[in-house]
Amino acid sequence: MKSICRDCLHTADALIERCPDCDSRRIVRHDELATLTIAHLDCDAFYASVEKRDRPELRDVPVIVGGGKRGVVTTACYIARLYGVGSAQPMFKALKACPDAVVIKPDFPKYKAASAAIFGAVRELTPLVQTLSLDEAWIDLSGTERLNGGPPALQLVRLQQRIEAQTGLTVSIGLAPNRFLAKIASELDKPRGFSVIGSEARALLAPKSVRVLPGVGPVFGRTLQSDGYATVGDLATADVRDLVRRYGEHGLRLHDLAHGRDARAVDPGHERKGMSAETTFNEDLTSAVDLEAELWPLCEKLASKARRDGVASRIVVLKLRRTDFRIVTRRITLPEPVRTARALFAAGRDLLRPELGRPYRLIGIGMGDVQPAADAPSALFESAEARALKTETAIDRLREKFGSSAVVAGRALK
Repeated sequence: MKSICRDCLHTADALIERCPDCDSRRIVRHDELATLTIAHLDCDAFYASVEKRDRPELRDVPVIVGGGKRGVVTTACYIARLYGVGSAQPMFKALKACPDAVVIKPDFPKYKAASAAIFGAVRELTPLVQTLSLDEAWIDLSGTERLNGGPPALQLVRLQQRIEAQTGLTVSIGLAPNRFLAKIASELDKPRGFSVIGSEARALLAPKSVRVLPGVGPVFGRTLQSDGYATVGDLATADVRDLVRRYGEHGLRLHDLAHGRDARAVDPGHERKGMSAETTFNEDLTSAVDLEAELWPLCEKLASKARRDGVASRIVVLKLRRTDFRIVTRRITLPEPVRTARALFAAGRDLLRPELGRPYRLIGIGMGDVQPAADAPSALFESAEARALKTETAIDRLREKFGSSAVVAGRALK
């Protein structure tokens, strides 16, 4: 099998341009189509698409999901993107570029429900699903041909049709021999796309910027460019010994990725690296009192979620956004894993103090490298964190029973 019609599911052993059964040109075609098993599924402009599904009158207008004028864009629909609107863009810039856009406040419970419906359908095909967020995941369909009635490519075409019919939402799919190439493929044809990358990967990657490689951010990207590696092809033709000498083990991984190699397995049990909460102010804040007043409820929110999820962390991260939109992040590693608002606030306040003296428009608090709380080592004597955990766990139960306002910390009243 080398071709599949995405409309009527006709399959062919040749590379066809048009379906002989329904005359559709929506054909998935590749010489290795029947042998590839790793996919990346990405929902198209997910939050905005959910809003458009639920409000049909918005179908043909630009939609931005995000905060108010002081906030940032969470998701922009494809119409808004034509005006230059993008995720994480300051809202005032987005509205300047697209003044007629409809701005909608995020409704995360609704998005989680839509995500559950989509990935519930995915997991009916295989348990090997590694989610990256509410709207994307890697899928390993190895060995599922007999169970699901066809090779992975055909299963995925059927899945794409089913998701659209049952949820009213569209997804784009990339199919490849590994995770890295599958994610690259899913971005080649959006929205509602289906792209395949096989043995031609190295030639396809060669002209692309090194920034397409996982782990290469803006800073490392500039370093690679200054060292003479501006494109993926530059890394592919480099001496691997030179890359290892310059960048250590990461140099070896860069060399593998540049050749389209990625040995990472799809891991359904992949642990979340971190979690956070943040807020954007209506007015710039400068004083310690005002910033701490905003920090405390974020610590309560994050700690409550950590306890619900049964995780803890020794790493606390403070995030600040200046008025020029530059991001400041500071982190501290604590002696023991924590999951209480008291501990998060104490660490966040210590990280905040050296940064006082200038105005900020956003503050956030995060936990890095979270781990199951049950794995945390037990202290010989009851620590302040353990005592605070007892108190805050009791408060959780009261709030669950009587509402979120049943118990309010004194700091929150200031």
